[in-house]
Formats: sequence, structure tokens, C-alpha cells
Amino acid sequence: MNEHLQDQRFEAVGTGLAAYATKASATLGRVVYEPASSTRSEFQRDRDRIVHSGAFRKLRNKTQVFIENEGDYYRTRLTHSLEVAQIARSVSRVLGLNEDLTEAIALAHDLGHTCFGHTGEWALSKEMKPYGGFSHNEQTFRILTLLEHNYVQFDGLNLTWETLEGVVKHNGPLLPLAEGAVLPKTIADFNDNFDLELSTFAGPEAQVAAIADDIAYNTHDMDDGFRAGCFSFDEIKELPLFGPVLTEVQKRFPEVDNERAMHEAVREVVGLMVDDLINNTRSNIEALKPESSADIRYAEAPVARLSSEMSENEKVFKKFLSTKMYRNSMVNLVLTEAERIVREIFKILMENPKGLPQDWFNKLRGHENDDFFKARLIADYVAGMTDPFAAQEHRRLFQRKRWFKFS
Repeated sequence: MNEHLQDQRFEAVGTGLAAYATKASATLGRVVYEPASSTRSEFQRDRDRIVHSGAFRKLRNKTQVFIENEGDYYRTRLTHSLEVAQIARSVSRVLGLNEDLTEAIALAHDLGHTCFGHTGEWALSKEMKPYGGFSHNEQTFRILTLLEHNYVQFDGLNLTWETLEGVVKHNGPLLPLAEGAVLPKTIADFNDNFDLELSTFAGPEAQVAAIADDIAYNTHDMDDGFRAGCFSFDEIKELPLFGPVLTEVQKRFPEVDNERAMHEAVREVVGLMVDDLINNTRSNIEALKPESSADIRYAEAPVARLSSEMSENEKVFKKFLSTKMYRNSMVNLVLTEAERIVREIFKILMENPKGLPQDWFNKLRGHENDDFFKARLIADYVAGMTDPFAAQEHRRLFQRKRWFKFS
């Protein structure tokens, strides 16, 4: 069976793909050619490679908002990624999009996050400023194209053009650059050899995954923040959408405890935001009348987006969470220590890279006097750490510095 017919078979069974969905049978391929699978479509293979990657497993012990060991209930990067994938896949099914591609992009979008969440990224970005900078989006791309070493024929995961394009552009086109901005080197170098059309929007599946990310973290951070005591029931009732929903839940279930009422409210708000996304995206698609996914990529605006009213609600949620949760003294006290750990690990390894594990130190051979190469290597090492491993490495490095001075 040839590759084209094989993928048509996978897509024909119960998928109901719309004309504007991205078809696995029309994939632009991979950097390194691989024969088709006899059991999975190309996007199913992408999803499976992401799930089986080391970077994906590490998300289990990486911070979403609360440090991973602060409690046994708070969301981590892994649970967040799974929630995003669940929402994105549900929306894609209703809209007739390719669920497998949507899921692959959703599961991969946060692979490049450092230990300790955005605090770790900020700390590493500050240390990397003289060496080309650092962002979790570029780091995700580095993982997918360079840093995973599980395959004998290539570095990275050798994903399809559509999955890579969706991951790199899920928040919008990268070109033209804003004034003073620089295209991340990893992406620029890769794009020279495998053009991801960085000046266009991503396909519809990636657009859905991006909004699913917003829905997931706004609603589920509200849930975690309430459980952590960052804000009260009465404060939540003052918010648009959340307030009326929570009030209605309590009217319907007057005997229920606050924690269960909050969980019900979160569930219903997710549903309302998902319905809004579906209805608004349908309206945009009807107006555009796309005949292929390319028509959506080359449109003047993304088709998958929330209504203006829901977008305003979302802005209020973000401001509330930023004030009450992300800047909460309880959260920041722990994250200040996390920032110190990341920055000190980077600094000590730059001073003496012999502190790197042997396999990492071996990669430095021949580049010992190249500070840019060394900084990028150390950033890859530090960014890949889980929260507990970063704390462990910090203790090891500073004990070694004190007693042995890297002699």
C-alpha cells in the first residue's frame, strides 16, 4: 500500500475531516525521509513520539505555578499539557479538524519550559542575555529538532512539517519581526533548510491548540489559586463569567461545600469558553469560506479565536490571577529561591564546566573557549532539569565548589 492511500485509509475511518482541515495524506513530509507506518497516520506518529520523549516525561516534575513539591494536588506542566490537549482535541472534533495533529501540537507546546516555571525561564533568560537570549518557545523547538537523542538516524524527533509549523507558530506568525526583535537562531537556522513559512498563520489545528492553552491555564490556575488560599470565594464572585456561574452553582446546590462548588464552576466556565471558541470559529470559517488549510494559513487573521466579549472576560481573569496569584507573597517567596538556584547553577557551570555530567562535558570538547557555545550547552542542560533535580544539582555543585574547587 503506498503512503498516500495508506493515510487516506486512516483519515477515512470515522474522522469526518472538513475540507479546510490539515490532511495527513497531504503532509509536506519530514526532514529525514521515513517509510510510512502500517498502523498509524503521520500525525499519530508525531503525537506518539512526543509522548515517548524524555522531555515530555520531565514535565511531570516541572512547575506550572506552584512549585511541584509544595503539594500533591497542584497542576504541573504535564497535567496542564494533558488538559490543553483534551480541550483542543474536543474542539477539533466538533470543527472537523485533524484531532491527531491538534493533539500533537498541544502536547508539545510546553516541552521547552524550564524547571520552576516562568521564574526559571526568567532567570535563565537573564543569564543568557549576552549569549543570544533564551525563550521556552525556542527551547521547545530545540528539543523537537536537536536535543532528543532516541533515534539512530536523526537528532530530535523528525516530526512532520505540519507539526513543527504548528508548534513554532501557534501564537501567530514570527515574521516580519517587531522592531529590535531577532528571530531565534535555532528557528532561523532550521528554517533555512526546511521552510516553515514563518510569515503566515499556523494551520487551524495549531490555532485551536493555542486558544485551548489560554482556556486551560486561566480556568485551572483559578482552581489551584483558590485551593491554595490566594483569593476568596467572594473575590471570585466579583469576576465576570466566573462570578455568575459560581452564584448559580450555589443556588442549584445550596448544601455543597465551597471546594466542590468551585470545581463545578471551573468545569462550567471551561464549557462556556469552549462553546464560545467553537461558535466564533465557525462564524469566522463561514465568512472566510476556506477550501483548504492553506486558505486558513494565508488569511489576514486567525480563524480560531474567542468572541470579543469572551476575550474581554479573559483579560479580566489574567489581571486578577496576576495580582492575586502570580504576585502572591506565598508564591513569590518560594520562587525567589527557585530563581537563585537556576542563576547560580548557570553561573558556576560557566565558570567551570567540569561540573557538568561527563556526557554533557564531552560535548564541549573543541569549544572550550567559545562562550556562546558553552552558554547554549549549559542552558540546554539547565532548562531540561526538573524542579527536584535542579535543587539536587545546586546542592551538589556548591558542595563540590566549597570542598574540591573543581580541581
